[in-house]
Amino acid sequence: MMLRKLQLTFLLLLSVMLMIPSAQAASRQEINAKVQEALSQLYKSSSSGKRLTQKAVGVLVFPEVIKAGFGIGGEYGEGALLRGGKTQGYYNLVSASLGLQFGAQMKSEVILFMTQKAMNKFLYSDGWEAGVDGSVAVATFGAGGEIDSHTAQQPIIGFIFSNKGLMYNLTIEGAKISKIDR
Repeated sequence: MMLRKLQLTFLLLLSVMLMIPSAQAASRQEINAKVQEALSQLYKSSSSGKRLTQKAVGVLVFPEVIKAGFGIGGEYGEGALLRGGKTQGYYNLVSASLGLQFGAQMKSEVILFMTQKAMNKFLYSDGWEAGVDGSVAVATFGAGGEIDSHTAQQPIIGFIFSNKGLMYNLTIEGAKISKIDR
């Protein structure tokens, strides 16, 4: 009974947390500055990340994705799509989950669209879901920040990292990404 009350309380807190970002939505300038900072962190962590970003047709950057969970979890973040180094639009990332989880974290996510076909599928969807509308190969890093050659050849590549270094074995699957007005 107590666990059920804690879960319901957490669900209420999580709902409020997910509503707060829209009430305190970041401006274009704030998102753009954070996007550039996140890309700089990626480039410092991985030379492969920088090379692949330069080759990508589109780069979707979520500099601050907040994830929290206590049995029931969720995450939210706002970011921008870059094409040719210029911002082409603003997006949010939302997901919910059930299962063994407890705590909170903030991470950065960068999704690279390496082919025009993958980019078009994202652009012309009404709410793109990772793993459903496109499979994202999450990069894991070896020595010197290099990623394996198989991952580097995928049409959609994801990087997940934080201010405290790279994080391994995380997933982007199930996250719904939608365009927002800024």
